[in-house]
Amino acid sequence: SDKMSKNVAEVLEEWKYLENEFQQLQETHRIYLQKLDEISKLQQSCSSSISRQQKRLDDISYSMKNKGPSEEDTKVLDEIKEKIKTRQNTFFGMKAFLPKKNGLYLGMVLGNVNVTLLSKQAKFAYKDEYEKFKLCLTIILLLLSFICYFFVNYRFLDAILNFLLLWYYCTLTIRESILISNGSRIKGWWVFHHYISAFLTGVMLTWPEGNMYKIFRNQFLAYSLYQSFVQCLQCYYQSGCLYRLRALGERHNMDLTVEGFQSWMWKGLTFLLPFLFFGHFWQLFNSLSLFRMTQLPDCKEWQVSTCGLCFLILFMGNFFTTLAVVHQKQKSRNQKTKGL
Repeated sequence: SDKMSKNVAEVLEEWKYLENEFQQLQETHRIYLQKLDEISKLQQSCSSSISRQQKRLDDISYSMKNKGPSEEDTKVLDEIKEKIKTRQNTFFGMKAFLPKKNGLYLGMVLGNVNVTLLSKQAKFAYKDEYEKFKLCLTIILLLLSFICYFFVNYRFLDAILNFLLLWYYCTLTIRESILISNGSRIKGWWVFHHYISAFLTGVMLTWPEGNMYKIFRNQFLAYSLYQSFVQCLQCYYQSGCLYRLRALGERHNMDLTVEGFQSWMWKGLTFLLPFLFFGHFWQLFNSLSLFRMTQLPDCKEWQVSTCGLCFLILFMGNFFTTLAVVHQKQKSRNQKTKGL
């Protein structure tokens, strides 16, 4: 009886401790919900203020265009234009921490879920995880392409490779859209590039085994092997350069690596450019090879011409975008040299 009483006393003491802790938890949770409500109101207030400011800045910019200022007013208006440009950049940074409506693609995939990360630590962690995901999948694709090209000639394993490529590119498009919503500056061709690549790998996945597939198989596997190798090099060098530039305060913390050469990447590592251009011309070679295959009498698969068109679009987009960025980089370097 005494032993039972002692056990009951211990249970009661533990329950009393838990009761006190539970009361504290309820109070903390109440404060948390209150702060959430306050944050939501602040977010709405900031978003509304930014929208009003941007509208008024647009009105001012339009007014300055149509007034035709005299010579003495030009200097003053130029200063205002520079301040407007700076203000717009400030708004861009502010909006990165405010909830926003998802774009068309994210809206179709995720619905109206808010994907805005509300702290710098969360944004950086998500971006860092994205970079690790790219590197890990690129290595897996490199190994699988190597096995398919040199050791195994089974359509089923080829299908696994194409399915993995399709999943990889589709995942990249979603992750990049989330990064853009959180302030990443990736845009233009480098975004569209992954949509084309996803479509291309989807078409490759549906290509039935036959004479046409066998003709193009090794060429495609060799291309995939080379692309994975170059992307491994890019991930390694770009990540290292990005961390260095971020540490020096030269880049936005949500910038990320992409399959291409950008003006801020690889200072002193332009030896990677030949690898990139070789890959671009390989895309052109794939396109021409596929278009030639369409002339063969036994070519009946629609996948041949579709893949040829996709490779042609990839070549043109990658080649001319890379040329434009390199030209811009060289122009910027020349201006700095003249300034010195």
